[in-house]
Amino acid sequence: MKKPDESILQPLAERMRPVSLAEFVGQRHILGDHGLIAKAVEKDLVFSMIFWGPPGVGKTTLARIIARETSSRFIHFSAVLAGVKDIRAVIEQAEEHHRQGLRTILFVDEIHRFNKAQQDAFLPHVESGRIVLIGATTENPSFEVIPALMSRCTLLVLHRLTASDIEVVLRRAIGDVERGIGGQGISLTDRAVSALAAMADGDARFALNLLETVATTLPAGIGTSDHPVDLPDLEPIVQKKLLHYDKSGEEHYNLISAFHKSLRGSDPDAAIYWLERMMASGEDPLYIARRMVRFASEDVGIADPFALDVALNAMDAFRFLGHPEGDLALVQAAVYLATAPKSNKLYEAHNRVKETVRESGSLPVPLHIRNPVTKLMAGLGYGRDYRYAHDHPDAWVPQEYLPDSLIGRRFYVPSNRGYERQVKERLDKWIELKQSRKRQEYDR
Repeated sequence: MKKPDESILQPLAERMRPVSLAEFVGQRHILGDHGLIAKAVEKDLVFSMIFWGPPGVGKTTLARIIARETSSRFIHFSAVLAGVKDIRAVIEQAEEHHRQGLRTILFVDEIHRFNKAQQDAFLPHVESGRIVLIGATTENPSFEVIPALMSRCTLLVLHRLTASDIEVVLRRAIGDVERGIGGQGISLTDRAVSALAAMADGDARFALNLLETVATTLPAGIGTSDHPVDLPDLEPIVQKKLLHYDKSGEEHYNLISAFHKSLRGSDPDAAIYWLERMMASGEDPLYIARRMVRFASEDVGIADPFALDVALNAMDAFRFLGHPEGDLALVQAAVYLATAPKSNKLYEAHNRVKETVRESGSLPVPLHIRNPVTKLMAGLGYGRDYRYAHDHPDAWVPQEYLPDSLIGRRFYVPSNRGYERQVKERLDKWIELKQSRKRQEYDR
């Protein structure tokens, strides 16, 4: 009996593992032309490092590629299965190769599972250069890796892959005849690929496992060029209702419009419904967060100055936590924005001032608010008759700051809603005081 090709027995995710930096998808911040890893590999200067990132973003693969492209000996070590005795045995091998002038990269998967004593065992060998340690962890290394080891390693944060990254991985596997499923002639529609990418939630390994499941369980007649795999064909296999969502098409704009208008209309229930619809359909959560940051200025503004902080904090929280823990921060921001007092007066002011600048051009700065940096400037009247606000009651003094031709022009006109009511009262008082002073000067 002919022995089967062992590579065919490997899971698709293992077969499709990139073998070079050129094949690697994502992590351009460290792998781009000026990225730290790209430069290190190019110069054959490998250093000890800790990879911190979620599952399926390429931590193990990247370590293997670094070893391959720098002609280093690679040892894969699992913190789940190994103990101090195993560490000593591996170190002894590395020392022998070090004496022969060979470099050893020791890759420790899930390094956070090692206790302090086990992590301590690496220290002298990392410090002496006998091994180049690459540790991988899904947990915050600030809490899980001992400070002494952290100080000897460079921390590199690997980001969750985008849906676009996952689509590249899937399409590569679909088309690859040697390592992928290209030899099976299976065809998928664009929206089926997008749906699988969305389900993977940034995990390339999960995406490839899902694709392999689809490829091996398709009913006869489905997946051909005449009947490519589409959403209805996927649903029985993945046991999930797949929502149609084209991130570059009409539905993208329909949903974000519904979300924005629900926020503006102060309907928190509708807002979080449309938020979840977008999230479930694969929209980039940071795109949603950016829209809420914009909304906080455009539709809430000074009516609730804390709205912008809430939106920004939600975006930062999601960046820090990712799916699914960070989802609730976006929900919190949406509810806050929907229930906040509304004002578009900042938005209107911005449009007015843009139009005025476009029409009036580069009007000169009034002399009294120019800074007299030199004696010549002072002699020309720079800063003359300027009144320092803090020398007056309430740190306010009637004084003009606009160019002469724009004096009296109002760009920002606050509403009577929320905190903006207080701002309006303050501005109305100052405007009245300024006008009163002008009347007094006119009477004189």
